[in-house]
Amino acid sequence: MSILVTGIGELTTNDGDPRADAAVVIDGDRIAWVGQAAAAPDTDERVDVEGRAVLPGWVDSHTHLVFAGDRTAEFRARMAGEPYTAGGIAVTVGATRAATDDELAAGLRRHIDEAVAQGTTYIETKTGYGLTVEDELRSARIAAEHADEVTFLGAHLVPPGADPQSYVDLVTGPMLDAVAPYVRWADVFCETGAFDEAQSRAVLKAAAAKGLGLRVHGNQLGPGPGVRLAVELGAASVDHCTYLTPSDVDALASSDTVATLLPACDLSTRQPLPDARALLDAGATIALASNCNPGSSYTSSMAYCVTTAVLQMRLSVAEAVRAATWGGAQALRRDDIGVIRVGARADLHVLNAPSATHLAYRPGVPLTWAVWRAGDRTRA
Repeated sequence: MSILVTGIGELTTNDGDPRADAAVVIDGDRIAWVGQAAAAPDTDERVDVEGRAVLPGWVDSHTHLVFAGDRTAEFRARMAGEPYTAGGIAVTVGATRAATDDELAAGLRRHIDEAVAQGTTYIETKTGYGLTVEDELRSARIAAEHADEVTFLGAHLVPPGADPQSYVDLVTGPMLDAVAPYVRWADVFCETGAFDEAQSRAVLKAAAAKGLGLRVHGNQLGPGPGVRLAVELGAASVDHCTYLTPSDVDALASSDTVATLLPACDLSTRQPLPDARALLDAGATIALASNCNPGSSYTSSMAYCVTTAVLQMRLSVAEAVRAATWGGAQALRRDDIGVIRVGARADLHVLNAPSATHLAYRPGVPLTWAVWRAGDRTRA
């Protein structure tokens, strides 16, 4: 069935300048036509959004949604002055291992539904709270049933009491073999307290040999080898990028590795915000993502990330919206999401506001009025 979305006050396509008095035709799960409302073709149905802004659905390219348990106490302690370290992941690992498959699936669905209700139409999520072959396998299987993209993150943390090299051997051998049919990507937490450069390289090279795309958690807690390693090995993205040297910025700008910035995480852990302005000015591609997880960034609000990027990271509204849509698509090596053009997936986010500027102009105000995800209307 074809649907004409008309009465658009401002249309952000990421395929040209924003348009006024525009219209979009959805046919099935794809965009069939984009243009001036007066020239719109006949369709089976017509939806008048009455002067509201329309933009591509958010593409959240970094989340950790297969988990159980709660880390409120850790957050409270951090707000009282305790530093953030990678070790808190172990708390979620214990709770996740103890949960049933049904409990993990229900939690994943709940968080995806929460994100979609706020305009997110494409979601990547990771394993990484199992850290045994059996638990990583079931996390990957559950994620593959519900999320759009799945990343293997067995190299999230060396489990307490495990020998680091033996665990890397497990991740690059039996664990990778088990999860590979369910995932598209592999990731590694290349950070002090997690995996060093040699260990991270081994994980990534094994994943690439298995045919998986690469992602890297890097440069979150301090300067390190994450960006350099990601660029060297052709990773699709390096995520966090909180602490970058000039050479890191140059390396990203001269590569097709996307710098995925996670500002909600930096605020929650009281880290400095990444220098998004320097990355863009150097010519790097950036994405914004929520990093929704129970320990360091328990939010599914991409609008919050966009608002933060505008108000505190010196991005324009257009730059921030593009990073949260098309940038996320680039971080997932997709060209049919995060954009409104003929042939793209029919992912639309309608704001209860006349322009996308209101995302930053009215911070904290829920502005999602309607969402189409792969052609299905999911709200209002």
